[in-house]
Amino acid sequence: MVYKPPFFLFNKHLETIYPSLLRKVNFTFQQTERITTPDNDWLEVSSSSQSSDKVVIISHGLEGSSDRPYIRGMAKAFFEKGFDVMAWNYRGCASEMNKQLRFYHSGATDDLDVVINHAIQSKYNSINLIGFSLGGNITLKYLGEDRNRSELLKKAVAISVPMELKTGCEKLSTPANKIYHDRFLKSLKNKIIAKSKLMEGLDINGIESITTLKDFDDRYTAPLHGFSDAYDYYNQCSSVHYVHNIQIPTLILTALNDPFLSRECYPFDQVKNHRTVVLETPERGGHVGFAQLNNTGLYWSEQRALDFIR
Repeated sequence: MVYKPPFFLFNKHLETIYPSLLRKVNFTFQQTERITTPDNDWLEVSSSSQSSDKVVIISHGLEGSSDRPYIRGMAKAFFEKGFDVMAWNYRGCASEMNKQLRFYHSGATDDLDVVINHAIQSKYNSINLIGFSLGGNITLKYLGEDRNRSELLKKAVAISVPMELKTGCEKLSTPANKIYHDRFLKSLKNKIIAKSKLMEGLDINGIESITTLKDFDDRYTAPLHGFSDAYDYYNQCSSVHYVHNIQIPTLILTALNDPFLSRECYPFDQVKNHRTVVLETPERGGHVGFAQLNNTGLYWSEQRALDFIR
């Protein structure tokens, strides 16, 4: 199953931007609810149910949400094939700011575990995970951690994943990616400023002088979430360090021309003789792209995820 982009998406940036800005998905989640976390906070989960015994839990990317076209497109694909679907919003990415000082980050597997336990309580016989970009890193890290995991977890798909966070951040911070980098950084800084007005503990003096994602992670992401600095955060949370321990069938799907990802984000050596993990690297696709024009409305990544999980 080879991916071939539409003729007008003739480079990696168009392949990345077009699905994000111009895709229309005719799918709306039936309900959105808040579920409680162990630290007396909440997560927002959007879902659609048809009384299926199987569910797909979808995790979004950096500064994304359950309303993004790539999330709704994947949810629609699985819902139409008989699955229930859940998509969760990370802390700070929901309809309003969460209660605790912490936000979300690339290794926040404790919150994914809360969502999975919510699905377990809903009496599903089969729980499958799909993660995009940062959400893919959380998904892979969760599956490879030394922790208790439910036997109901059956399969996983991770798409366009920055599996090595340090070099991935450096790649995203290059001049060629300035349009993406600055957009992410502005959004993150705005959230810090907004939250500082709601509670104490966030010093925003000099925040305007932060010009890189690494500096943002040094100043905010790392200390807010128990890491000594950005590099400690990147090292502890990079899913490339956990993939060897994944026990369930897992597909990692990443385009070779992904503009966000460094060479180290492609775990060729780590999965070479892996018993359960498959790495597929199409030549084209961009970052969370894989657009297709057909009468089904499915993107190539959605069809590939369906084929793998079904």
